[in-house]
Amino acid sequence: MVQTVDFFTPIVDDPYLYGQIAATNSLSDIYAMGGRPVTAMNVVGMPADILSLEIIHEILAGGADKVREAECALAGGHSIKNPEPIYGLSVTGLVNPSRMITNAGAEEGDVLVLTKPLGTGILTTGIKRGLVSGGIVDTAVALMSRLNKPGQRMAERGLVKCATDVTGFGLLGHLISLCRSSGVHATLNASDIPVIDPEIIRLIEAEGCVPGGTKENLNTANADVNWAAAVSDASKYLLADAQTSGGLLCCVPEKHLKEVLAICDEEETLSQSVVGQITAAGEGALVQVV
Repeated sequence: MVQTVDFFTPIVDDPYLYGQIAATNSLSDIYAMGGRPVTAMNVVGMPADILSLEIIHEILAGGADKVREAECALAGGHSIKNPEPIYGLSVTGLVNPSRMITNAGAEEGDVLVLTKPLGTGILTTGIKRGLVSGGIVDTAVALMSRLNKPGQRMAERGLVKCATDVTGFGLLGHLISLCRSSGVHATLNASDIPVIDPEIIRLIEAEGCVPGGTKENLNTANADVNWAAAVSDASKYLLADAQTSGGLLCCVPEKHLKEVLAICDEEETLSQSVVGQITAAGEGALVQVV
């Protein structure tokens, strides 16, 4: 049995979509462990004197529909009054102990596969500042509300033993933690990193649209990263960008790569990019970005 809990404040204006994104994010940790979600409970804090019952209902309906999509049972929850809206789930799942995915099982030669493009932190900051709208917002919402189901299928077939979901500490932060836990190093290819939309790079370079959390992530990661001279500042921020409901970063043995990519294709992941490789532990930084 595996368990997780997660919740956050709204990052989009639409209450139904907020519920979907928050629920997806909460379910992600179970998938990242290779688990199958079984039950979920709502975690709700709302300013009931400000938000109408209809809006609160829409938030919960969005979450309930996403739980249903995950073939998971919604088993109640708990609510309180709170000055700012918060919503998420406590989720219980099941996984075969011999096939459980952790962030401590990476081995030299494993290929790094990323299942969602990066940039949600920068993009949501751009939305709040009124710098972006329209189709790119729709793309981001679709990304953040896409379940990480491939993790469950990869584990059930014994294809992947090591993975992590990419969330608040950015791809770099989660990869550094994975390397440290596994006793390995890694190489990332900056040119192979998928991005939600080229507009993300413009937001960084022309608008200085980089959230504080992303800047902190990069400052923290720098101690464990060796950057090639050709890597741009925009790429550095992208790799450190704090993601909401990001994808899975999977350490895939070369012999299983074709089957893993096929699962990603069948589940219609928004990315199935090979972004780097696990290398042997040695001297120097844990992660090389080239």
